[in-house]
Amino acid sequence: MEYLEEGNSTPSDVDVTNVLSKYDGEGVQTAWDKALKRRSSDPQGAITSAKTLLEEVCKHILEENSNQNLEKWDLPRQYSETSKLLNLAPSQHTEEVFKRILGGCQTVVENLGGLRNKIGDAHAQGRKPVKPAPRHAALAVNLAGSMAMFLIETWLDQNEENT
Repeated sequence: MEYLEEGNSTPSDVDVTNVLSKYDGEGVQTAWDKALKRRSSDPQGAITSAKTLLEEVCKHILEENSNQNLEKWDLPRQYSETSKLLNLAPSQHTEEVFKRILGGCQTVVENLGGLRNKIGDAHAQGRKPVKPAPRHAALAVNLAGSMAMFLIETWLDQNEENT
């Protein structure tokens, strides 16, 4: 109903929202909500929120399993360590198709971080700023939401197996 009423959401938004709410990590749902709200009206802010969502998910998972200081870790390192923890690192698999898909996931996460640095609202852009369109923001938000959902579903699945 929200999809039909608002017209600016996609059916996958509901799936991602449901999974993120199951995880209940403070900051995760906030980042997702912010990304969704900004997607059409503030593309730069949406791209920044998309990266923040992935950082929140990775940090929450890592903090539950590590005593390391994560403060200075950038998103690629956070994702790399999270993927190893969840057995999602390409190097942990022998089937070539899984290695490629998981490598693609890693590339998506790394490039979302780069996109935020280049055209998000977190850094000054100088005299010739690049302004993303809502479709660029939608791509970033949808990719981040899908990756966050996959990480959380994997995390929840592995924790159910261990209980």
